[in-house]
Amino acid sequence: MRIYNKKIVSLLFVLFLFSTQMLAQHPAFDQLKTRFQEGMVFSAGFSHTYYDSYTGETATSNGKIWIGEQSYKLKSDDQELVVDGLTSKVYDEKRNRLIISDYSEDDDDFAPSRMLQGVDSTYTVSEKQAGKGNTTIVLETEDDFALFVRVEIVIDSNINPISIVAYDFSENVITTRFQNGKFLNNKGQLFLLKYPKDAEIVDTRY
Repeated sequence: MRIYNKKIVSLLFVLFLFSTQMLAQHPAFDQLKTRFQEGMVFSAGFSHTYYDSYTGETATSNGKIWIGEQSYKLKSDDQELVVDGLTSKVYDEKRNRLIISDYSEDDDDFAPSRMLQGVDSTYTVSEKQAGKGNTTIVLETEDDFALFVRVEIVIDSNINPISIVAYDFSENVITTRFQNGKFLNNKGQLFLLKYPKDAEIVDTRY
């Protein structure tokens, strides 16, 4: 799976924004939101699975992720993606090629703006203890225009996300699990994309 597939990659970033903005009334998520607002970056290994209920097929990817309040970076296989809210950059090591494009929320099926539509009025929120000091937040809606009908987010006692599972109206399931997650101070280097000087650059912004 190519890591710049919008419908797979962007969900990680979007669900963090979704959870931190919607669930501010919950103490644990107040702390999570504060960490992002203070400029901290969540870093973790991840395993990502998309189950297509129509075909019965499952697509998976693994790698490393860094998530900030406005930016995110994914590293998987021989590709690396960096999005800063305005621009998307993808470096393909095998082809030694960098693709630069404008990032448009309107063209992104998992854009934060779409995830947040109707959040306050259509979603119900429940919280329960999941054992070992973990907390599970469950978001549910019956809104026909919502992107997901149910989202389950598990965090540990240190406010580090452990997993995110999302279900849509077509019964597709998107599961992301994090390994060795921790928050880092962003010193301005975490979202830099490094590539060789001889890399082919394809800039689609013009």
